[in-house]
Amino acid sequence: MITPAAIQDTGGDFSTEASQQKTVPITDINLALLRKMNADQMSATLQPATLALFGKPPVYRVGPGDVLQIVVWDHPELAAALGQPTQNSRSSDATAGFLIDENGNVQFPYAGNMHVAGKDTAAIQKDLYSRLSKVYQKPEVTVRVASFRNAQVYVDGEVRTSGAQSLNDIPMSLTMAINQAGGFNATADRSRVELVRNGVVNQINVDDLIKRGRNPSEIYLQPGDLVRVAAREDSGVYVMGEVNKPATVQPMRNGSLTLSQAISDSGSFDSNTAAARQLFVIRNSTSESPQIYHLDATSPVAMVLANQFELQPKDIVYVGQGGLVRFNRVLNLLLPAINAAVTGAILAK
Repeated sequence: MITPAAIQDTGGDFSTEASQQKTVPITDINLALLRKMNADQMSATLQPATLALFGKPPVYRVGPGDVLQIVVWDHPELAAALGQPTQNSRSSDATAGFLIDENGNVQFPYAGNMHVAGKDTAAIQKDLYSRLSKVYQKPEVTVRVASFRNAQVYVDGEVRTSGAQSLNDIPMSLTMAINQAGGFNATADRSRVELVRNGVVNQINVDDLIKRGRNPSEIYLQPGDLVRVAAREDSGVYVMGEVNKPATVQPMRNGSLTLSQAISDSGSFDSNTAAARQLFVIRNSTSESPQIYHLDATSPVAMVLANQFELQPKDIVYVGQGGLVRFNRVLNLLLPAINAAVTGAILAK
């Protein structure tokens, strides 16, 4: 059994000078650890940034490029200004109506130059009524958006049809945008959906939201949002050492992957060379604070524990051959934060 106190870094010369020592804690995978991990996961709350994405359906606000259809009832003299299509009009012609220019303005008879960008149709209608009331008595005004050209969102990554999608008066939710893009690909990782808004990347775990009783359809997109669905291969776990098929194992579609699944997908232990008691999970190997978990797979309950131990993206699963020296060499290669050979841990035989 590995002493969970530490593995010491002694600069490769096996000296014991305190100034040269670094510690890499090794934690045994047992029932107490799994209970603690499960409790931490259940008690973890959604990040404030994620909660801030939920809200009520927004009202569409017009902008440059949109085309407005404005009708003043019982005043045919304004019909010429409406740009209504004629018998000679082609389907490729621009949509009839009033185009909002690059400054967010429209021109309308007797109302003059109106700044409408950032307003909804109700506000524009109210402003028009006020202006036209100076010319007509109680004018009946109708305003609607004839063509939505201003606002777009972008869907990228592991969806069937990536690209831009136009926003309209029907609020666009996160799930609606993904569905309009053809839905998730078979290679998509639903636990790693990124919503980029105003330069800020928000990580969204769709399946976790559903487990928590939160509907992803209540996340509404805003103009300029980018939705990117990550691939499962980007969240792979590396399985190496004495297994039959060393490989990068991909998580399931919901992003989950247990230690037992990773071992199974790599062909299980090599019966000729593997030391079952030397099963390690190395986490955060590229950081200054790596973590190492150990499981003695010779225990009758080992696979039960392994089936409940959730791996994280970029974890390294290593099955030893026997002997501490080989494991020391592997750690020296996998943990760049440690620059010397690793000594000090003892494997109980």
